[in-house]
Amino acid sequence: MPPQLRPYQVDLINDLYRKLNEGHKRVAIVAGTGAGKTVISGQICAHAEGAGKRLMFLVHLDVLVGQTFEKMESFGLHCGFIKAGWEENRDAPIQIASIQTMAKRRWWQEWVPDVVFYDEGHITLFSQVGKKVLKTFPHAVHLVMTATPKRLGKEQLGDYMDALVASPVPSDLQQRGFLAPMKYYSMPPDGVVNLQEVKTVRGDYDEAALKNACDRPELIEKIVREWQRLCPGKRTIAFCVDIEHARHVADAFNAAGIPADTVEGGTPIKDRKRMYSDLRDEKLMVLTSCNVISIGFDEPSVEVGLMLRPTQSSALHLQQIGRVMRISPQSGKQYGLILDQAGNLERLGFPEDIKDYHLPVQAQKDSEGGTPPPTKPCPQCGRIVLSFFVKCPDCGHQWITDRPINLEDMVEIYSAEQAHQINDIPTLVDLFHGHRRRAYLRRNAPTWAERSFWEQCGRWPKDAWCFGSIFGPRPTPTQMWEYFEYLQKSAKRIGKRQDWIVQEFEKECGSGSFQRLANLRQAL
Repeated sequence: MPPQLRPYQVDLINDLYRKLNEGHKRVAIVAGTGAGKTVISGQICAHAEGAGKRLMFLVHLDVLVGQTFEKMESFGLHCGFIKAGWEENRDAPIQIASIQTMAKRRWWQEWVPDVVFYDEGHITLFSQVGKKVLKTFPHAVHLVMTATPKRLGKEQLGDYMDALVASPVPSDLQQRGFLAPMKYYSMPPDGVVNLQEVKTVRGDYDEAALKNACDRPELIEKIVREWQRLCPGKRTIAFCVDIEHARHVADAFNAAGIPADTVEGGTPIKDRKRMYSDLRDEKLMVLTSCNVISIGFDEPSVEVGLMLRPTQSSALHLQQIGRVMRISPQSGKQYGLILDQAGNLERLGFPEDIKDYHLPVQAQKDSEGGTPPPTKPCPQCGRIVLSFFVKCPDCGHQWITDRPINLEDMVEIYSAEQAHQINDIPTLVDLFHGHRRRAYLRRNAPTWAERSFWEQCGRWPKDAWCFGSIFGPRPTPTQMWEYFEYLQKSAKRIGKRQDWIVQEFEKECGSGSFQRLANLRQAL
C-alpha cells in the first residue's frame, strides 16, 4: 500500500492543483522539515504518472537518489535514472536526475518533461544545471520543493517562481501532534563560539576561520559535559564545521565512554545505513557529521541535536533543528532537544516563531544602483543603527548577548511562541531575573528589563518578581550601595525623581531596605 497522507498534506496538494488550474506554471512548495516532503512529492509524482505525464525529478546529493527511488517504489511508480551507477531507462515516465550527472550528459535535453520537480529547490533550482533545465523546458510545469524558502544568496525563489503553496508552520504542526515539542539550551556568553575574527565568504562564515574558532578542545569538552548533564542516554546527532571537527567531537564522546561515530560525505551508503540503524538501536548514542545529516537524514527516534557550527543560513539552521523535530511514538520520544554552542538560535531564531511562508525576492535596487542597508532600532534608546551592529553607539546596548546571564552551565531558552505560553510563575520569575541581571550588568535602566521581558513573554512582570534578582535575597552592604549608585545614574539618564530610586531599590532589596541603607551610611 502507498503511504497514507496526513490531512494537511492532502490540503497542500489540492492547493497546488488550484494554482496550476489558475494558470501558474512555476510554483514553490514549502514544507518544513518533518512535514513530510518525501510523501508529498511522491504523491505528486504518482498523480503525474497516473495522468500520463513525464516528470523529471532533480536531486543534488547522491544519497537522495536512493531515498527518492525508495519513495517512488512505495507509490508503485516507474523510474529511470540520470545518475552514474544507476541503470538508464529513457522510456520511464519519471526520471530521477542527479544535477552532477546531468552536467556531464546531454541526452536529457531531448527528453522533454511535462513537469520538472526540484527537490531541495533552494539548492537545485539555483545550480547551473537547474537554471539550464528551467530555460531548456520553458513550457513545462516547474515545481520547487523546499523546507526553507529564503536563501543566503542574492537570488531568491520569488525571482523565478510566481506562486507558493505551503504546509502549516511548525508551531501548528506541533499543536496537531505531527511534530515533537522542543526544548532549547544555549551557552552563556563565555561559552558561545567567539566569531569576532571570522569573516563572511559568499554569505556565510568562512569555514577555515570557523574551524579555528570551533574546533577547540575546551569547547568540545564542554559540550560533552553539557550532554552528560542535560540529556544522557538520548540519541544525538552533532552538526560540525568540517570532518576533522566531527571526528574530534566523536573521539571526545568515546573517551567519555559514550559510543559515538562520524558519518562523512564519502561514507558508503551501506555503512551509513548501518550507522543510522545503530543509532536507532542505541548501539551508538552520538553521530557526528559535517553537512551529511543536515539534509536527507531521516531517523525520527533522534532526540538531541548539538549545534556546533555557527551559520548565517536560516535554511541550514532550520533544517538542522528539523532533524530532531520528528515524532517517534515507537521509541518513546517525548520531545526534541537542541544544545546550541554556536549561538545560531539567537542569530537566526526558532522554528516555532515562524508565522507564515512567503516568496522572498531579491532586494530591489535603489535609484543609485545599490540597495539600502538593513537597519534596526535600539530597544533601549531608540536610535536606528545598521542591522549588523552588535553595540549601540549611543547607549551601549548589546544585541549579541541577549540571553540570561550564566557563567557556568547551559541555560534553557525559549522561542517567543513558547515564552508566550508559559504560565508557571517560578519559570516566569527566572526569566525576568535574567533580564534584570542583563540590565544591571550593562548599566541599562531597570525599565529596559521590563520592556525586554514583555517583548519575550507578551506580559508585564509584577513588582514582587524583582526581589533578589541581582544579588539574591541577602545583599551585602557593598552590593546595596552599588545598586543605589546604579539607580541614581539610571534616574538621571531617563529623567526619574528620587521617589523612583527608593521604589526601585526596595523592589530589589526588600521593604525597608532603603532606610537601612541610609542608617548604615549615617553610622559610617
